Amino acid sequence: MNYLSVENISKAYGPKRLFEKISFGLNQGQRIGLIAKNGAGKSTLLKIVTGEEIADEGKVTFRNDLAVTYLDQNPVFEENDTVEEAIYKTENPTLNAVREYDFALEAFEAAVNDKTSARLEKATEAMNRLEAWQVESKVKEVLQRLKIAFLHKKIGLLSGGQKKRVALAKVLINEPQLLVLDEPTNHLDVEMIEWLENYLVNKDLTLLLVTHDRYFLDSVCNEIIEIDNKKLFSYKGNFQFYIEKKAEREGMENSEMDKAKNLYKRELEWVRKMPRARGTKSKSRVDAFYDVKDKVFGKHADKKLELSVKMNRLGKKILEVTHIKKAFGNIKIINDFSYIFKKGEKIGVVGKNGAGKSTFLNMVMELDKPDSGTITTGETIIYGYYSQGGIELKEDKRVIEVVKDIAEYIPLADGSKLSATQLLTRFLFPSEVQFSLVSKLSGGERRRLFLMTILIRNPNFLILDEPTNDLDIVTLSVLEDFLTKFQGCVLIVTHDRYFMDKLVDHLFVFEGNGVVRDFPGNYTEYRERKELEDRVKAASLLPPKGENIEARNIEKRKLSSKEKNEHRQLEKDISKLETEKETLTEKLNKGIEDHKEMMECSIRIGEIILLLEEKGMRWLELSE
Repeated sequence: MNYLSVENISKAYGPKRLFEKISFGLNQGQRIGLIAKNGAGKSTLLKIVTGEEIADEGKVTFRNDLAVTYLDQNPVFEENDTVEEAIYKTENPTLNAVREYDFALEAFEAAVNDKTSARLEKATEAMNRLEAWQVESKVKEVLQRLKIAFLHKKIGLLSGGQKKRVALAKVLINEPQLLVLDEPTNHLDVEMIEWLENYLVNKDLTLLLVTHDRYFLDSVCNEIIEIDNKKLFSYKGNFQFYIEKKAEREGMENSEMDKAKNLYKRELEWVRKMPRARGTKSKSRVDAFYDVKDKVFGKHADKKLELSVKMNRLGKKILEVTHIKKAFGNIKIINDFSYIFKKGEKIGVVGKNGAGKSTFLNMVMELDKPDSGTITTGETIIYGYYSQGGIELKEDKRVIEVVKDIAEYIPLADGSKLSATQLLTRFLFPSEVQFSLVSKLSGGERRRLFLMTILIRNPNFLILDEPTNDLDIVTLSVLEDFLTKFQGCVLIVTHDRYFMDKLVDHLFVFEGNGVVRDFPGNYTEYRERKELEDRVKAASLLPPKGENIEARNIEKRKLSSKEKNEHRQLEKDISKLETEKETLTEKLNKGIEDHKEMMECSIRIGEIILLLEEKGMRWLELSE
C-alpha cells in the first residue's frame, strides 16, 4: 500500500540549488534512510515532505487519512509546558485517556474524596472502553528507556539533549502509521540507541529517517536513498548494500567520464580545424560536440575533504592518571582509577549519559579537578580538544577571519604551508562561504570549522567529545581515515558504534557507581563479552538440577540465616504478586461493571508494580 509519493521536487535558496526534480515513493512497511552530504538538503527534504517548507516545484502526496509524525532535528515546545504536558499534547484519544487516568490517579492518591473518586472512576471507564491498558505500559516503557523521569519539569529548564529525548518519546508514544525522523540518535547514549533500533525493527512501522549512525541505518532500514549532485539515487537494501552498489555506480560513472573525455579531445581537434569552413561542418556533429562537452564539464568530480596537518613530536612521557577519584555529592563518578597512556593509543570512552565521560575529559584538560589523585601531562603534549559544546564564535564574523585569528599560514605534514584560504578550500569551504558570516553556516559546517581550528594547532593528543554529531557520512569517513593514520594519542567519547569500532584499541567503560573498566578491544567486542558475562551471571543464580537452592546460597553467597529466610520469602512474594497482577489486568481488560471495584483494581495494579520493582531489586541484591 502506497503511503507517500514525492514527484519532481526541486528546491533552491537563492543561487544554491539543493536538488532538482527528484522523485521517490514510500510504501507500507518500508524503512527508508536518507543520506547526503551536509548542506545537500536532507533536513529540507524532510520538512517539505511534512509540510514544514514548500518546494519550488513538484508535489507531495499522502494516502488519505494517513497519520504522520515528524521528529525535528531541533524540536520546538511551549517553554512553560511541563514534560508530561508536552508528551501528552496530542489528538490521539487513547493517549488522552492514559493521560487523564494518570492525572486522576495522582489526584486520588493525594486526596481521597468524592470528587477525586468520581474522576478516577470516569478515567478508568475510558481506559476500559478504549482498551488502553497496554498503551499505558508502552508509555511507561518508552519513558523509562529514554531516561525521562523529570515529568513535572518545565520544558524551558531542559537541556537540548533532554528536549530531543522528550520529542522522541512523544513521536514513539503516538505510534503513527508513518514516522519521519531527523537524527533520532543524537543525544542518546549507546544503550538507548540499541533499544531504539530493536523498537523500530520489531514494530510494524513505516519510516523515513536521516541519521549519520551507520550501524543504525544497517539494522533499521531496508532501503537507502541518496541525494548526490542534486539528483536522487535509490538502493533497495540496507547500508551495507548501499555501500557496495554506490561503489559500483561511481565506478561505472568514472569509466563513462574517461570515455567522454577522450571523445571530447578528438571532437575538439575536429572543431578547431579549418575555422573558415566551420559553417560547412555537419551541424549534427557540432551539436554532438557540445553534448559531450556538457557531459565532461557539467559534473565536476567531487572534491574530497583533506585532513593533513603537521603533528608535534611526542616525548616518552604522555599522560599519567594516578588513583583519581571524583564525586558529585553522593554520586560517584570515578573511584580510584589509574592509567599510563602509551604512544599512539586510541582509546574509546563509553557509558550511559551522566556516567561521567565528559567530566573525565575535562579533568584531563584541567578544566575540572579530581577530588583526589593526580593527572600528569608530559612536557611535549599539545592537546586538541573537540568539546561537545562546539565552537563559540561571533555570529557577525567571517569564516576566513576565524582561521586567520589562529594563523595566516598553516604547516602541513609534508613540510609545505597553506594560506588560510587554501586550507579552508581543503576543508570544503568554497570561496563564497569563506567570506560569508558564521551565522550563515549549517550545523555540520560549524562542526567542520571547529574541527579545522583544532587540527591547525598541530596537536599530538586529540581529545574528541562526540565528534560525529552533525557530520555527514562522507566527512565521518574522511575523519576516520585521518585518525587511523594519526601518529599521536586519541581519546574519544562517541555514541557512534561504527566510528568507535573502526578506531579504538581498547575502552574505558564507565559502568556506574565510580567503576571505570579498562577493556582491551573495540565496542562490538565489549558488547559480546558483556552479553556473555550477563548470561553466565544469570545462569549462576539458578541452582543445578536437584540441588537445594538454600544450601547453595549459603555456600556461595554466605547469606546469614535472616537473609536466607528473607530471600526465600521474596521469591514467594514476587510469584504471588505476578499472579495477582495478571489476574487483575485480565479482569480490567474484560470490563468490570462495578465502578468502585474497577477503581480498586486500577489502584492495586499500580501498587503491585511498585512492590515488584522494590522486591525484585532486593531479591537481586541478595542473590548477588
